[in-house]
Amino acid sequence: MPSLSANERVWTIEMRMDLCLEIELVYFTGPCMKKKRLKAAKVNQLDLRTMASSGSGKSASEGSTSAPSGSLQQRRKLLSVCDACKGKMQLVADLLLLSSETRPVVGAEGPPVAETFEACRDTVIARTKELSILTHDIQSQLNMGKFAEVGDRLVEMGDLVISLTECSAHAAYLAAVGTPGAQPCLPGLVDRYKVTRCRHEVEQSCGALRVTPLADLSPQLLLEVSQNISRSLKTLTDASVLASDKSKDRFAREQFKLGVKCMSTSATALLACVKELKTSPSELSRSRCVLFAGPLVQSVHALVGFATEPQFLGRAAAVGAEGKAVQTAVLGGAMSVVSACVLLTQGLRDISQQPENSTKMPDYRERLRNSACAVSDGCFLLSLALRERSSPRTLPPVNSHSVN
Repeated sequence: MPSLSANERVWTIEMRMDLCLEIELVYFTGPCMKKKRLKAAKVNQLDLRTMASSGSGKSASEGSTSAPSGSLQQRRKLLSVCDACKGKMQLVADLLLLSSETRPVVGAEGPPVAETFEACRDTVIARTKELSILTHDIQSQLNMGKFAEVGDRLVEMGDLVISLTECSAHAAYLAAVGTPGAQPCLPGLVDRYKVTRCRHEVEQSCGALRVTPLADLSPQLLLEVSQNISRSLKTLTDASVLASDKSKDRFAREQFKLGVKCMSTSATALLACVKELKTSPSELSRSRCVLFAGPLVQSVHALVGFATEPQFLGRAAAVGAEGKAVQTAVLGGAMSVVSACVLLTQGLRDISQQPENSTKMPDYRERLRNSACAVSDGCFLLSLALRERSSPRTLPPVNSHSVN
């Protein structure tokens, strides 16, 4: 790292996630920062950090003695929710943030998530405020021992983080292609992000049939699994049919159709087993679901693997050093939020596996509080990066909570 002058300071945040997702951000503070803006920024950050830490206002020992123990079933459900949310956030971060591809982000319905950088920026800033409220609510519900409510709020948080990540990545693209000399992306036949998300949803739904205890496979859960699989397969089918229609290669046209046919046949067999499990729950019925889930996962893997070959993906935008710097600043700010949310989710997972009288509980609760503060720090940095279209020019927050 180059040497810094006396009036410059450097703040490096290392964020690590379980799937070897790692990024390092370096923020420089120069003398050109206006004092008025810096003061306002610190005030806004203080409000966010106060909200994040207030959810854990009780001491760890108070929380462990006053919070009622959640039922075993609620704890198991929270455990599975943590795993699902963590996996989704990591996947989206891997696809949109760590890949650093300069491409637009297409929403679930087809068009981009926003038309202008300003629209993306305003949406992301609004999401950061919602996220701070949710992290506070999660801690409050946990202090009261309401594990079911914690799980519900965590699902909301996961969806919010994914939406925030999508908008941030699209904002980074729009900011980058808006720099001098940049050439926009050339769309391909297939959107890699969309079809890969569908593959993950199918894997997760089929995995739930395998690992969820039979007693917890309620009709409502089985309905959700069936709906998730059907929705993902419809998106994959629509994308493949469109690619087949537009492809100029005869083999590709036919292979897309054959891939859809193979996937649909496997899905029909699996969903029939899920229906039987719902009607007559037994280990035999569940084992059939697991058996027929295998071919569906394999067929989806094959179709997505074929669809994401380079010749179907188009060309990423070409940007210069200025565009790459803007993109890195925004993606780095978003990564700080996602990383902190993953750590918070892991903290909830650890707590759900411990009895309230465990000697480890105070340490886990302290880690959770630190993670919540890190979420607020990340939200602040992301908002500032979007406003300035560059790395935030601000001093490290006083008494910053580092997440190791």
